[in-house]
Formats: sequence, C-alpha cells, structure tokens
Amino acid sequence: MKILYISPENTVGTLSLWREEHISRGNQCRAVTFFRSPKKFEDDICLDLSFNFTRPLMSKFRNIIYKSYRGRHGYFKEKDGYPPLWRPEGFFDSSFFKFKDWLWKSKIEKVIKEYNLFDYDVYHFESGMDFLKNEFFVQQLNQLGKKIICHYHGEDLRSRGVMPYIDKLSDLNLTNEVDLLSKHPNIEYIFLPFDTSSFNVKDSISDILKISHAPTNRFYKGSNQIIKVCEKLENQGKIKFDLIENLPHSQ
Repeated sequence: MKILYISPENTVGTLSLWREEHISRGNQCRAVTFFRSPKKFEDDICLDLSFNFTRPLMSKFRNIIYKSYRGRHGYFKEKDGYPPLWRPEGFFDSSFFKFKDWLWKSKIEKVIKEYNLFDYDVYHFESGMDFLKNEFFVQQLNQLGKKIICHYHGEDLRSRGVMPYIDKLSDLNLTNEVDLLSKHPNIEYIFLPFDTSSFNVKDSISDILKISHAPTNRFYKGSNQIIKVCEKLENQGKIKFDLIENLPHSQ
C-alpha cells in the first residue's frame, strides 16, 4: 500500500514515527510538509512555503487581524458549529487567502508532478487541510477514488473549522485530543505515537520529583497557570521544575 501524509509541518516528530511504522510493515510512505520542522525533526518532501502562521510573530499578527472579526480574543476565540466550518471572515481575510493560493500554486503543482503525488492509495491530511483553500487536490483525489483521512489537532477545530470539501469527502476523521471529540459528529480518537526506545526506564521515583513543561503554544497549553503553580512548588522545595521552550528536539 502507498500512503501519503500531507501536513503543515512535522511539529513534534510524529510524522517521522508514522512513516517508520508504515514502512516497517511493508508499505510505501512519504510525507509532504508546507514548512520546515520548527523542532528540527526530519522533513521528507518539504515545500518550504511562505506565510507560516505557526511562527510566533506571524501568529501574533494574525491574532491582531482577527480581533477585528471576533473581538478581544481574536483568533483564539473558539468557533461555533458541529463541526465548526471554515470560511473567510472579512475582506482582508478573503483577499489574503486568494493571494496566498496564487503565490503557492506553481510550487505545489511542480511538486505534485515531480513526486507523482496522485499515485497513492491513502491520503492522510494532518490538520484536515488541503494544499490550497480552493481544495483542488482533494477534489481530484475523490474523482480518482482515493481514500482520504483527516487528523485534527487543537486549533484546527477550535479556531479554524473544517474545510468544506475535505470534510464531505473524508473517509475517516481522527483526533488525539479528547475535547475535540465533541466538536465533530463523525470523529474517532487515536493515540499519538512516541518512541519508547529513546527513554531509560527508572525503577524508583526520585526523592524530589522533576516536572518538565514543553509548550508549543502557551495560550493553548494553559502555560501561565502551569508555570505559576510549578514555580511555587519549586520554591517550596517540593519539586524541580524544568521549562523547555523554543528549543530543537535534539536539545
């Protein structure tokens, strides 16, 4: 079987683990990402596109724009709907997406042809998102009778909403976040993989517990409260607290 993953980025290395597992079972598997991995995980086919809104500066800029649409919480305000549905929220929003699609289109079409991306059996869309907002790729996959999987994370359903075509055409919807199960009428829970071989098993608990917190987004992870409580416990000598932030995975 030939399996293709399509994802904005290899955020925490799970794309690499999925690929390794599929390949170990005798399948062919590739992963296309829009942007370079922020934690320096291995990229397979990376488009290296512009406008990466997972970057802190771009995320802040987007939130400022969305405050004019959604109020003081901006992009972080949860959308209503079951499931919430994506649509442009204003003139600037609509104009920007049209420009971005135009800018990205030629590079995406070149990669589709170069790597023969229509020649796969199963297509796994991380974040439930096509290459472009017009969803041209997933519509062609449907015409070819391909199997389509959507895997939703955090703000994919809380802030953005499902993309219209891919939601209608998806054969299976997945999430690894329990609260998202109540945001979509047809979604299944799946655990995220992690590499157990990279950990040393301890037979006993340390006298002082060491707690680490590694947020990718402080707002979504509730980091301000977590850090406050952990620092208080550390000052009382009850734990050792380690905040891991903005570092590559190798460190």
